[in-house]
Amino acid sequence: MSDGTATTTTDLDVRLEKHRVELTGYCYRMLGSSFEAEDAVQDTMVRAWRSYDKFEGRSSLRSWLYRIATNVCLDMLTAGNKRARPMDLTESTPLAQAALSPRPDNTWLEPMPDNRVLPGTDDPAEAAVAKETVRLAFMAALQQLPAKQRAVLILREVLAWKASEVAELLDTTVASVNSALQRARATLAEQQQPGAEAAVSDPLDEEQQKLLERYVAAFEGYDMTALTALLHEDAIMTMPPFDLWLTGVKDITGFMTTLGAPCADSRLLPVQVNGLPGFAQYKPDPEAGGFTPWAVQVLEVSDGRITGFHCFLDTKRWFPLFGLPLHLEAEAGQVEEGV
Repeated sequence: MSDGTATTTTDLDVRLEKHRVELTGYCYRMLGSSFEAEDAVQDTMVRAWRSYDKFEGRSSLRSWLYRIATNVCLDMLTAGNKRARPMDLTESTPLAQAALSPRPDNTWLEPMPDNRVLPGTDDPAEAAVAKETVRLAFMAALQQLPAKQRAVLILREVLAWKASEVAELLDTTVASVNSALQRARATLAEQQQPGAEAAVSDPLDEEQQKLLERYVAAFEGYDMTALTALLHEDAIMTMPPFDLWLTGVKDITGFMTTLGAPCADSRLLPVQVNGLPGFAQYKPDPEAGGFTPWAVQVLEVSDGRITGFHCFLDTKRWFPLFGLPLHLEAEAGQVEEGV
């Protein structure tokens, strides 16, 4: 591949890398796991690099990469594991019965930074649609589909591929693709996914911006009265890897002032996660001073209230993924953060 007419190794690397973000978004929707998605894309890139000499150019490089990525994801999904949220697995727990019971990492739908899965676009409508398709509720719904139906739905509805293109990628017929899409749509229509109504504009409108500013002030001040005014009466709080989930303002604020009391005086830094507003939460570090990572928060907002409040607690995994520091000095935490 090094003569003047063939693609050089460096050129090929550049061409492959151009597709990394969109491929990561595809694999993330397929697998529901941030780290498995990145592993799948890396595997895709390695396979493509090794077999490029056999690529005959009958399809575009992009289509060929999606074919490889699809096969990688389908292989990874043969174990049948379906990533989930706490409310997909158990009933809501009253605060009086709250217990923090962790489940293995591979149980949970995982958060993902927007910039790792959403390619840049100058089209606001296109950007908004892309964000909707990585939101937690949509991701959870995808996990309920059989693997091939999941691939068909994502390729057809999210990425806007033609049925004939999907059929070629999956080595099947257009009729089979259309049938799989119809079944996938029917399954999604039957599901009532908490958080599906989350409506966040892109960029945030003035009302949403002010809501988040009030949320930061209420949370950092641990002001339950102020927080109550921001939460929808049926708001949901989750805390993976624990399977506990709470619903309703009373139980959420009650938890925060009892089991969650060590989170008082935390600091929040804004992050863009799963197409939704979010925050990296640092709580006070009584031993080292300053603030230590505690959670990546993902907020679902609808009609001017917070309807979902999802805290992903495995900070040793999440904070490096988001490029966040693993310690905040006390003065750094006092800097006013924009949201």
